[in-house]
Amino acid sequence: VQLQASGGGLVQAGGSLRLSCAASGRTFSRYGMAWFRQAPGKEREFVASITWSGASTYYADSVKGRFTISRDNAKNTMYLQMNSLKPEDTAVYYCAAAEFGRGAPIPTQYDYWGQGTLVTVSS
Repeated sequence: VQLQASGGGLVQAGGSLRLSCAASGRTFSRYGMAWFRQAPGKEREFVASITWSGASTYYADSVKGRFTISRDNAKNTMYLQMNSLKPEDTAVYYCAAAEFGRGAPIPTQYDYWGQGTLVTVSS
């Protein structure tokens, strides 16, 4: 499966952005999906995930209550709605996919990655 992330940009603290991850090549509904992010000089970290069935979602504590992950299997697209953004949310955001994935927060559990989209939150 090929993944294309989009929707990043520059936003002021307290603002909102919606990231999208468009998938192509294979049956999207078979893939558990996730968002990870990587800030300059830091390791890639888990943000949120959604199981292949869409029945369950998981969030990092740092974004819980502010970010919402969702998927539209008819459009082969996953989303990340980000509200109440903080400067510490600044990072490159990557989408990832794992066949029949169950939402694991570990990068090595994902086989396919998008190219990343930059989110910059100014204070």
